[in-house]
Amino acid sequence: MTWNWQKKEWPCFCFDRGALDGLERVFLKASGVLEGTYRHLDETDKSELTVELMSEEACQTSAIEGEMLERDSVQSSIRNELGLQVIPGNSSPAESGVAAMMVDVYRRWHERLSDHMLFSWHAMLMKGRRDISDVGCYRSHADPMRVVSGNLADSRIHFEAPPSIMISEEMRQFLGWFNQSDNEQALIRAGLSHLYFVSIHPFEDGNGRIGRAISEVALARSLGRPSLIALSTTIERRRKHYYQALEMSNKHLEVTPWLEWFGQTVIDAQARSISMIEFLVAKARLYDRVDGKLNARQQKALTRMFREGVDGFKGGLSAGNYMKITKAPPSTATRDLQDLVEMGALKKTGTLRHTRYFLALD
Repeated sequence: MTWNWQKKEWPCFCFDRGALDGLERVFLKASGVLEGTYRHLDETDKSELTVELMSEEACQTSAIEGEMLERDSVQSSIRNELGLQVIPGNSSPAESGVAAMMVDVYRRWHERLSDHMLFSWHAMLMKGRRDISDVGCYRSHADPMRVVSGNLADSRIHFEAPPSIMISEEMRQFLGWFNQSDNEQALIRAGLSHLYFVSIHPFEDGNGRIGRAISEVALARSLGRPSLIALSTTIERRRKHYYQALEMSNKHLEVTPWLEWFGQTVIDAQARSISMIEFLVAKARLYDRVDGKLNARQQKALTRMFREGVDGFKGGLSAGNYMKITKAPPSTATRDLQDLVEMGALKKTGTLRHTRYFLALD
């Protein structure tokens, strides 16, 4: 098997630029919509949106690699990193580490990408790990770096990266290319950055997470501001296709299919971010409608529902859910829910045991 980095033309990727022009136009238009919508938020909502997006991205970029983190702990760590609040928490090293990396990416997107920056991100991601020998530096072990599935008796090699002895030179070329590609179209630059980086696979672990962070930096530098899009969240939802698209591209230097897949994913991530902004605006309007009318139980239930974000409370809120959240007896729960419907906070669907309640958002 010949991998892309073994070809004599490496790292000269080729692609059909015309096939990507349409995606680039959609991306730029949506970027304008996203920025315009963002500007309508007040400073408090802007901070809330930033924390929501970053914490969701931190959790989902880890989930893509099979690492499940506690969202509330990650969010608290991000708030602490941003100086929005200081909460003595019990975040795990993995949770506080990925939070620190996400904030660093957000703050330093305009800086030249360097070995030192990548090493610091890797050290953050590997915080608390005792099974990794090369932390905060490129891998140095002599064993082949392979992406493998299956068991020992029936394994399949999906990719083999360059040997460790080649990494310093490969990364020198990668960083030089990345820092000189400011004039490249945004989606092409971001997509190539990710594929190029993970093809080198310079770290012992964490390459996917750092590769996605580099894509975020590429998008931010093309836009001239933090991109604030739900990229990892969108990739996690199509995780199988993500790995298939990468695998199809690691044996060739013609990468049009990868760039088309990645570009569409970025556009879908933009749409989700716009939805999150609209969700925040609708949330503010709902609370304006019920200002001064909620009792403590109703406030607690609405807060719990809003925590579910854009996707909403799965299956809707039942009376049983309401009682679990608020500890209210059945008669009180029924009365509270009816009040919430009448004041325009909730919408009611179904009857009897099939009755469900949803946020009444504009």
